[in-house]
Amino acid sequence: MALNARLDHRNPLVFDTHELGRRPGALQRLTRAVDAPKDLGLQGVIGVPEGAPVELELRLESVMEGVLVTGTARAVAEGECVRCLEPLQLELEADFQEMFSYPDADDRGRPKGEPADDAEEDEDRLFIEDGLFDLEPVLRDAVVLALPMQPVCQEDCEGLCSECGVRLSDEPGHHHDAVDIRWAALQGLAGSLEDGEKDEISGAEPGADEKQEK
Repeated sequence: MALNARLDHRNPLVFDTHELGRRPGALQRLTRAVDAPKDLGLQGVIGVPEGAPVELELRLESVMEGVLVTGTARAVAEGECVRCLEPLQLELEADFQEMFSYPDADDRGRPKGEPADDAEEDEDRLFIEDGLFDLEPVLRDAVVLALPMQPVCQEDCEGLCSECGVRLSDEPGHHHDAVDIRWAALQGLAGSLEDGEKDEISGAEPGADEKQEK
């Protein structure tokens, strides 16, 4: 990952490490309540609504190559049951740990020398810039991993009736009388014959009314 560009210290998900310092072994514990950013979760499935409160507990540890951030995020996610399609809420607790590297140190914490011709930058690395780091990408990854791919309102949710769509958990005894397809054609034929007989009985002989009037 490229170096963070112009991080805004006013962003609630941007943290300042100046107080922690660069002395290996230094520790700092932080708690912070932030508003959830947009699209925090599994889009179209379940996630934390934008602006909903997210409680963060962080442990910052200074190491040779950067700052090791260990933490937990707690929030309430909202979504839809994949079985019965009813709205649901889920208490979310996502743990994470990430290294934020100093841009001027190599993996052993020493100042970088001239890069080798075949050296390639690690695209997945996160950096500290001007003493600041952005927790948002780490938070997003942690929340996605903590959320269920197929959320259900309750473990024993029976879903919807495939014939009429009623929620089966609301009607435990719900069922439909099954019709053997081998008899379906005969039932249709019988219905047609009955309709024909009714027409014959109710239908008068042509001209009968005229004869009676005469």
